Parts: sequence; structure tokens; C-alpha cells
Amino acid sequence: MIKVITYGTYDLLHHGHIRLLERAKELGNYLIVGVTADDFDKTRGKINVQQSLMERIEAVRATGLADEIIVEEYEGQKIDDIRRYDIDIFTVGSDWKGKFDYLNEYCKVVYLDRTEGVSSSDIRSEQRKIRLGIIGDSPVAVKYARESQFVNGIEVVSICTSTPSFFNDFQLVTNDYEKMLKEVDAVYIVSRPTEHYQDIKTALEHKKHILCESPISVSKSESIKLFKLAKENGCILMDAIKTAYATAFARLILLAKEGKIGEIYSVDAVCTSLRPITEDSWNSISAWGPTAMLPIFDILGTGYRSKNIASLIDENGNDQFTKIDFSYNHAVASLKVGKGVKSEGELVISGTKGYIYVPAPWWKTDYFEIRYEDASQNRRYFYQLDGEGIRYELVAFVKAIISKKDLSNISQNVSETICEVIEDFYNRKEMILI
Repeated sequence: MIKVITYGTYDLLHHGHIRLLERAKELGNYLIVGVTADDFDKTRGKINVQQSLMERIEAVRATGLADEIIVEEYEGQKIDDIRRYDIDIFTVGSDWKGKFDYLNEYCKVVYLDRTEGVSSSDIRSEQRKIRLGIIGDSPVAVKYARESQFVNGIEVVSICTSTPSFFNDFQLVTNDYEKMLKEVDAVYIVSRPTEHYQDIKTALEHKKHILCESPISVSKSESIKLFKLAKENGCILMDAIKTAYATAFARLILLAKEGKIGEIYSVDAVCTSLRPITEDSWNSISAWGPTAMLPIFDILGTGYRSKNIASLIDENGNDQFTKIDFSYNHAVASLKVGKGVKSEGELVISGTKGYIYVPAPWWKTDYFEIRYEDASQNRRYFYQLDGEGIRYELVAFVKAIISKKDLSNISQNVSETICEVIEDFYNRKEMILI
């Protein structure tokens, strides 16, 4: 028996894919098809894959050409697979010619000519792009405008701001929000937190999809109303915390919940930066609070028993530094956020078997460690991070709009609880001033 193996993403499976699989099948008696995992695609720079791993596997299976389907998850797996499955021929498209010659040491390598004029990239680019508008006066808005250029299926067509100097590289600036809403399909909102409710409500009334920088509102009841309105109007409303879309963060949350460090009794998150708080900027709790709360609520849940807030408030009413302690039935958590106080921006998750340590700046992490009493058992994890997670967040937003499904990495319950905590801060509830 001659065994053949080939690999691919197989996103939006098309005639070119099928023809390549047919020709691979003709090379032997048994064809193994490796479908690349989502995370592995990200490490190779493929962030615009439209379909999930299971959807792509099912599409390959439906062709009836694969005798066996496996998942490609890591660099170097091809050699492992060739040895494990006793492969005779490795084959791939001719656009990779020469790239896999090193595999000739393990089996025969065959490059197959691709079908001209068809590719998944072309199919994605031919789909009508979602027209995105941006509203806000924050430099963060500039990041989103730039990162959107790396994401298929979306295009910034208008920017509503009262600070056009931030957007010198863009010719799409207006100060008329209503006018912008008539030109777009979706809006990224990074206006002041106190303006979020009205900005989101107005956009939803125009039936526009929303990606809003957290917090969605400074009131829990208002956030509930917004999610309800979004559902009634068939719109996507997503909370924008880019950390939630970093692969490393997603993996550390799963490992923590999986019990890798035992029962979890403490989560401590620190986010600080020395940046002046101006009239138009966000204070510490609004700028950093949602990010710091994310791992706490993701791991311990939103059902805390009590909380205590301590803040350093300046003469203009802005918090320079805030510390919040949460008490749960079987755990505690703390966050420290500041724009006038600097501290080590690390994340530590403590358990009965060990702890997860994420070095500063943990909210942009591509690396974390699981540490044990026996240091020889420690594990290090590395995951590529492009565009601080913004690209991945925009990809999820595009997929959610196309599929008409909530694909946010931040649950509605977490979003609403973040709003609840920030509302209590503004109402000086369970709070002391230092």
C-alpha cells in the first residue's frame, strides 16, 4: 500500500482544493489529509480564516477523498506524522515548491500544480466588505483603523472625531455621527465611557453592528437595555477587550479551568501606565478596569460575594489609582489599575498545585508560565500575537456579522458585570478614598 499525506487550511473549500485532493489521491492507495488548527494558522499569519476547524474538517470529509483526516497543530509535525503513519509520499501545491524538500529524507516529496484562477483568498476578497465607521477621540481608534487593513472582509470608510489630528493618514474624517451612520454597516466605538450608551443606542436604532471599547456603559441596567435592543434589531453588539482575543490569554484561561494548577484560590491582575489624564482621556478605572477584571470573571465567575474599592482621586475627580478586592465563596481576587501610579503589570493565578504567571505587560502576552513547587515540572507556553489582539478581535467581529451569531470571547454576563463594578465606582459604592 502506498500512503500519501497532504496538508492545508481548506477554508471555504473550492474546486481548486478538490482538484488538488483528487490528484493527491491518485498518487497512492491511502490518503491522509492534515487540516491546520486555528492556532497554528495564526502562527503562520493566517488570521482571516472564515470557517472553524470543525467546519473545515467536515468540508474535507464531505469530498469523500480522504481516507483519514488529522489535525496539524504545531511546527515540525509533518516529520512526526510521516514517521507515525509510515508515509510514502508527501504532496502539496506547487506554490510551495522547494519549501518542503527537507522531507525527502523521510519520504518522496511531490509538488502538484495548483488550479489557476481560484483561491480561498480570492473568494474572501470578492465578498462584499463590511463598511466600518469609527467614532472617538482616542489614539486607540487610530490603531483599529490601521489594524483593519490586515483583515479581509472589512474596510474603514468613515471616522467621526473632534480630534482630526489623530487621523492625518486617513481622508475619511467627519464630525457628523448621523451622517457616518448612513454610510456604514458597523461601528467601532471608542468615545468617552459616559457617552457609550447614547452612541451605541443611536447606532443600534440605525441597525448597525457594534464593537465597543469596554465598558459598554457606566451602568449595568443600561448595558442590559443595549444588549436587548441589539437582539431585537438583529445586530451584533460586542465588547472590545483585545486581550480576550490573544491566543496565549485564551489558553491560560482554559488551562486554569482544566485544573492544571489545582483548585484556584486567588487571581491578581495589575494594569498601570504613567499617562496624563486629560479632559478627553479615560481615567484609570475606565481605561484599565475592564481588562483587569477579565481574567477574574473568566476564571472565578461573576458571582462574587463582596467587593471593596480603594481609589486615589485627583482634584478633577479622576482616579489616578484604584484597587479592588473581590471575595468569593472559595476564592479571592484583586486588581490594581493606575494612570498616575506605576507597578509591575503582571497576572498571577494561584492554585493548590501551582500557579500561572504572566509577565508584564500581561494584557499583550504571547507567553506565560505554569510554575510548581518542583521547578523541574514548570512549563512555558508561547503563542504568536499580531496587532496586540486587535486583528483577531476584528476577525471575530466580521465572522459574527456574517454568521449572525454572537462569536464574542467576552460573555454578555461578564460585560454587564464589568459595567456594574464601574457603576459602583462612579456612585462611590463600597468605596474608600485614599
